[in-house]
Amino acid sequence: MNYIPGACWNPDGVADREAPMAEPSLGIIVRKPGELPADRSLGPYHLEPLVRRDEEGALTAWHVRLDPGAVTPVSYHLVAEEAYFVLAGSGTAWLDGKAHHLEPGVFLRLPPGTRHSFSAGLEGLTLLDIHAPGCWPDRDTHFERR
Repeated sequence: MNYIPGACWNPDGVADREAPMAEPSLGIIVRKPGELPADRSLGPYHLEPLVRRDEEGALTAWHVRLDPGAVTPVSYHLVAEEAYFVLAGSGTAWLDGKAHHLEPGVFLRLPPGTRHSFSAGLEGLTLLDIHAPGCWPDRDTHFERR
């Protein structure tokens, strides 16, 4: 393959100077947290979807809040890769048993199968959570048995 600055790559390996168009069924989404109802089915998580099921393409995105002192159970995803970005608050992420301090601006990338849990600090914890492919509380979300 040859690299052309500013070009996009097509599956056939030929460079194209125009950005690829989204599939017609996928539309642009501009949404603020709180515009869709939160899902409270996963215990301490306040999960606000940023992408509805009928809008889902290759990913899902969530605005996640944990109340001060909240601790989540250990969970994992068999298929989805997950990315978190800390928006506010502080806490600890437990990733495959190792503790990582969280504060605004910290980024986490979790490959499929990564066991993870969170504990929120005194001011709580707010995260942007993105899964690819998309993941929902009732799809590719698994919890370790205690």
